[in-house]
Amino acid sequence: MLKKLEEIRTIIANEPVKKLVLAVANDYDSLSAVLRAAKDGIVIPILVGDKEGIQNIASSYGYDISDLAIVHEPDTDKAVEIAVKMASSKQAEILMKGKVGTSTLLKSVLNREWGLRTGKLLSHFALFEVETYHKLIAVTDVAMNIAPNLQEKIAIINNSVDCLHKLGVSNPKVAVLGAVEMVNENMSATLDAALLSKMNQRDQIKGCIIDGPLAFDNAVSLESARHKGIKSEVAGDTDLLLMPDIEVGNVLYKSLVFFAKAKVASVILGAAVPIVLTSRSDSEQAKYDSIMLATAVSRKLQ
Repeated sequence: MLKKLEEIRTIIANEPVKKLVLAVANDYDSLSAVLRAAKDGIVIPILVGDKEGIQNIASSYGYDISDLAIVHEPDTDKAVEIAVKMASSKQAEILMKGKVGTSTLLKSVLNREWGLRTGKLLSHFALFEVETYHKLIAVTDVAMNIAPNLQEKIAIINNSVDCLHKLGVSNPKVAVLGAVEMVNENMSATLDAALLSKMNQRDQIKGCIIDGPLAFDNAVSLESARHKGIKSEVAGDTDLLLMPDIEVGNVLYKSLVFFAKAKVASVILGAAVPIVLTSRSDSEQAKYDSIMLATAVSRKLQ
């Protein structure tokens, strides 16, 4: 059971060092995180973007990048295309967003000719270290899928469960969130939650334990669940919180970061390689931790 994000280092310690391509690398926090990860032996960077800008940023942080692979391309769209093609041609095992908009990066990722499509739904996975919770807890989806339907929620769960397996969580406990813990025909989130729970019981969704609908309090607090008379294997010991929609997920993500001062790492799952795609407001530490998470996600399970 992982309690801190830094413990991901133990998972990747004996793994081959992965190559990471940073698209539009002339970005302060992203480049700093990548260079720090390279110094710590976590990744081998390939930097794509304006070479002079990259070198100036590296110098400002005191990094010598003379031995690193740098592809000079000052045009943002072309730099993104080069980075994505390097990932799709297996020249890099991780793709990371630098100084470029998310929509621009994802347009290239989804390119039918040379992108990173696999046939799976792309989904966002965030892993939190919260001081008041007894282990790391994941949240999905807060950045990609706006209002997922039942089939999309199944795909999001499958992506996330596979990720948690690679983090050593053999049978993750999934809480499907709603505003209430009772099924209400007027609240579609509770109907989906009930269906997902039953599908899990019938082995239609495997590799995890799903319960829902659960309100946030009884998903993360056993005492709250007992107070409400809820009997659940998941309540109070949740590994993964499945959001009903992107608005709820986005608010929870930022509440945990800004109010609870939680540490976070996040990646995009479902593509041919994990994609480090963090919020512009995320810290350099969050980007560094996201690189570690992406490295763990890229490992092959025996």
